Amino acid sequence: MKKALITGITGQDGSYLAEFLLAKDYAVHGLIRRASTFNTGRIDHIYKDQHAVGTKPILHYGDLSDAGSLSSLIQKIQPDEIYHLGAQSHVRVSFDTPEYTADITGLGTVRVLEAIRSINPNIKFYQASSSEMFGNPQSPPPYHEGTPFNPQSPYGCAKVLAYHTTKNYRNAYSLFACNGILFNHESPRRGETFVTRKVTRGIARIKAGLEQKLYLGNLDAKRDWGYAPEYVEAMWLMLQQEQPDDYVIATGETHSIKEFVEEAFRHAGLGDWRTFVEIDERYKRPSEVHLLIGDASKAKQKLGWEPRVKFTELVKIMVDADEEAIRNQLNGVIH
Repeated sequence: MKKALITGITGQDGSYLAEFLLAKDYAVHGLIRRASTFNTGRIDHIYKDQHAVGTKPILHYGDLSDAGSLSSLIQKIQPDEIYHLGAQSHVRVSFDTPEYTADITGLGTVRVLEAIRSINPNIKFYQASSSEMFGNPQSPPPYHEGTPFNPQSPYGCAKVLAYHTTKNYRNAYSLFACNGILFNHESPRRGETFVTRKVTRGIARIKAGLEQKLYLGNLDAKRDWGYAPEYVEAMWLMLQQEQPDDYVIATGETHSIKEFVEEAFRHAGLGDWRTFVEIDERYKRPSEVHLLIGDASKAKQKLGWEPRVKFTELVKIMVDADEEAIRNQLNGVIH
């Protein structure tokens, strides 16, 4: 049985990846931070499901800022594969906490790779790189593996550090280390402060009479939005190849935040979105990435991967899930 370690297992991608690997009969280990409150909501259902495929994930306390704890954990587990998804991953927040973002998102990757190099260079490593690394490049879209990076946020800068460190360890120490340059990928498990989930959750609360307005920032930014469960499959595929490499994972379509809002309100049957949406300058970034669209041709050719869920279906999935969640919540209050 293969063993996998997932940093960031309690996040959107980590939870879907855990399910995916368990279904493939992996022994799954996850790194979580010790906190005063539980933050395992996205994976709790795996433990509650008596019919879930495979064993349950084994959770370990640790921190990406602590090289010693990371080394001890990797030495203890001896995983075959490490999926490094843990990070301070909110772009807007990175402007408020640039040093912390650089430490966790950038240097955290250095610490994991150094542990692999020292303990077992045969461990396969996946680095969760980001389309935010491209920023506002001089090259025309769509963006591919050869497009030069021009990050526009502390988060993007930290991810560039992690990306190049992964390539450096691959070249210098012959590690099987891959970068997955994932464009925006969403789901009902997306964090509530990310714009897509903020929109769909806000719509559900408005429809239920719990709120009257939805406050957003820049509606003109355009993103390449995919479906998170499909993107974790691409992560796994990268580590099953004969040689390590870097891959862009994207849908090849771009839509503005305004389009997402329009489609979400349309599906919810709430009428003109402008009745409910207010612009709040606090949610705008000091420097903005205007357009992101990816070219995943290499992933299609070499990994056999391509997206199935497209924009309209993705919006529908998220709106329906948040409406159901609010109904269940209200029913719970009633009963």
